[in-house]
Amino acid sequence: MNQEQLEFVKNGKGFIAALDQSGGSTPKALALYGVSEDQYSTEEEMYDLIHEMRTRVMTAPSFNSDSIIGAILFEQTMDRKVEGQYTPDYLWQQKGVVPFLKVDKGLADEENGVQVMKLISDLDDVLKRANERNVFGTKMRSVIKEANPDGIKKVVEQQFEIGKQILAAGLVPILEPEVDINSKDKEQSEKILKEEMLKHLDQLSDDQNVMIKITIPTVDNYYKELIDHPRVLRVVALSGGYKRDDANQKLAANEGLIASFSRALSEGVSASQSDEEFNNMLENSIKGIYEASIT
Repeated sequence: MNQEQLEFVKNGKGFIAALDQSGGSTPKALALYGVSEDQYSTEEEMYDLIHEMRTRVMTAPSFNSDSIIGAILFEQTMDRKVEGQYTPDYLWQQKGVVPFLKVDKGLADEENGVQVMKLISDLDDVLKRANERNVFGTKMRSVIKEANPDGIKKVVEQQFEIGKQILAAGLVPILEPEVDINSKDKEQSEKILKEEMLKHLDQLSDDQNVMIKITIPTVDNYYKELIDHPRVLRVVALSGGYKRDDANQKLAANEGLIASFSRALSEGVSASQSDEEFNNMLENSIKGIYEASIT
């Protein structure tokens, strides 16, 4: 494990950029960027276009370690190049940004008010390739839609079980048990989730350190115990569908919680913009998210 990256992840000021839209969410991400589905006809063309968008983001002047600690990549992005370097190497060597990799394969059907992750049948191979590509850590997402204790327990158990496999491979897992912002009992779900997370964190050994990615809580500073836990390097928040200004406002009310935004980060940028317009829009976005993360 790269100790310089570890120190930066643990103590650096800024946020983590989520650039990990996968097959299912890529058409929507492209549409928001101003690229409609009639502008590509194959999956390969779609992925080429989303890589062009991500490259434009990563090569922008404001996308650097002054504001950004890490970036979460889609598996294909890890194997593609930016300005002649594999993306993880470009991020760290040229931008000082720590590379992470999304490893989940999407969500299973809803059961007991939650969606656990689908089986990651090739995880060992993906982790081996991640190490070869100089990736620091991983991210994997589950979703909680109802305050169902059995369902939430299953989500957390799965996150930690796979997280330990990732730790054994020498990578740092970002555990992401997302609570749906539209859940009618969101606050109760967060109560159950925190209790389950703390149980499992307390069972980790001294050399097993994880990160956590969560929905911004209903009650300000509700996840302070997770942020302060000795086995947690960092707790980051997803925007979860909130508009950027709303997400920034809610985030700023939670001390120690930093952003890991995707849609809120790219909100307002467009394929039709000139480089100057694009870079200015992204710079304003990065500035707002950074300020909310360090408040």
